[in-house]
Amino acid sequence: MTAWISMIPDEEAGPELRAALDLAQTPHGTVDNVMRVHSHRPSTMRGHVVLYRAVLHDAANTIPTWLQEVVSSWVSILNNCPYSLANHWANAAHLIGDVARAEEIRAALDARRSQDVFEGRELALMLYAEKLTLRPGDMCREDVEALRSAGLDDGEILEANQIIGYFNYVNRLLNGLGVSTDGDVVGYYKKD
Repeated sequence: MTAWISMIPDEEAGPELRAALDLAQTPHGTVDNVMRVHSHRPSTMRGHVVLYRAVLHDAANTIPTWLQEVVSSWVSILNNCPYSLANHWANAAHLIGDVARAEEIRAALDARRSQDVFEGRELALMLYAEKLTLRPGDMCREDVEALRSAGLDDGEILEANQIIGYFNYVNRLLNGLGVSTDGDVVGYYKKD
């Protein structure tokens, strides 16, 4: 079982669902369960695809892609979301491109000690992500000022905020519906 609710099989998809599935195709030519779980409401699938691509795969993003994926993984660790963590940590490790460094970062995140492997703007991002994920009602102007003081501009602050907000949304979607990676191609980058 890939989720606690049914997912309409491709062969039973009507025109609206078929169009949403076509839009949701990954670079691998598949549709992941994170999108398939929307099959009873194709409009939310379309909205999810558009939001995901705008947040994490937009050419205008200036936070390094590896760091976007680490922040995504960090939020998923904090939310105990194995689905997002499996996919986005695979991406982060690939983009870090150094097995030892990736293992060091993952161990620190699993121990909830981002300060052991990051400093400066990277650590500021991790601390902002942690607070926004675990204590959103405690956010204050000083949290944004800390990012600015660490060297992020307002566009990057918005970018980080959207990545963190998106992963809080999708982690709850996945955990709340019991979505698994069964049958998915895990990670964005094709393995040799």
